[in-house]
Amino acid sequence: MAVYTEVSFDEASALLHTLNLGSLQNMQGCSGGIENTNYFVTTDQGAYVLTLFERLSFTQLPFYLHFMKHLALRGVPAPDPAADRDGDILHTLQGKPAAVVNRLRGKSELSPTPAHCAAVGDMLAQMHLAARDFDRSQPNLRGLDWWNETVPVVLPYLDPDQAALIRSELAYQNHVAASSAYTALPRGPIHADLFRDNVMFDLEPGAQSQPVLTGFFDFYFAGVDTWLFDLAVCLNDWCIDLGNGAMEADRTRSFLSAYTAVRALTSAERELLPALLRAGALRFWISRLWDMHLPREAAVLQAHDPAHFERILRQRIAHPIQLTPHLSHDAFN
Repeated sequence: MAVYTEVSFDEASALLHTLNLGSLQNMQGCSGGIENTNYFVTTDQGAYVLTLFERLSFTQLPFYLHFMKHLALRGVPAPDPAADRDGDILHTLQGKPAAVVNRLRGKSELSPTPAHCAAVGDMLAQMHLAARDFDRSQPNLRGLDWWNETVPVVLPYLDPDQAALIRSELAYQNHVAASSAYTALPRGPIHADLFRDNVMFDLEPGAQSQPVLTGFFDFYFAGVDTWLFDLAVCLNDWCIDLGNGAMEADRTRSFLSAYTAVRALTSAERELLPALLRAGALRFWISRLWDMHLPREAAVLQAHDPAHFERILRQRIAHPIQLTPHLSHDAFN
């Protein structure tokens, strides 16, 4: 989250009144993330997040907002966009698309244990299954087509070794995407950005030993893609040593075992998980390079280090994950 567009107290108050969410008491700009303008707002009725969309269009946004509502109605803890008197959940503020959603309780866990990873794996699989009957479609806008368009733009900022790596990996991913095994991968709406800071946990009374997952949020990179890519993005964040990008065995086992207990992987998915882990690392290396070297102005902004996903990509190439046939018993060698 970040602040690119300044919103006054009166402007926010008027929108919240239109949505019948009460009288605004407090608002604070959010400093995390890099895509949209976000404010935490509190009224006499509750706590919400106000978002102004800086890149996504009025045409693209209904997919994301209705996807969240679809999931919430099916028991997946996702933010619920507020509607006006006409039932519209996409609004306008300062000429830009805007939405207001309920603020999820709990906090993000930036040092997850195997128990946190199991909770996310379980809910991710539930989310994939719950989205099967979602009736809107939009491609993953940060998928392979975007990688092919963006790599030439960021190449001038790389040293020769980095340039060789990114060219080689992009060629490899285009080869994978043309394969029959890739064509066979199950697909549907995915989150595509479910990092540690996009999940909330809390502790229920009497449950001090186990974390309780209270929400998935920030769905604004969602799109239709392979479920395996969504899983790979998660594994590359939840189950690694942040210092060197290496996979951590206990967390990986917990995540995969919980996921596959809800939805078993197909043979094509087991075959291509190493390749999709590389794809997930490449996607975020490219986007971080783009955001680092071609930034937009923002009132509050935290840049992310592209080198982090370069390290992860090199780890995934050098040390591909090996899955056993029976994931529920021993998911990781």
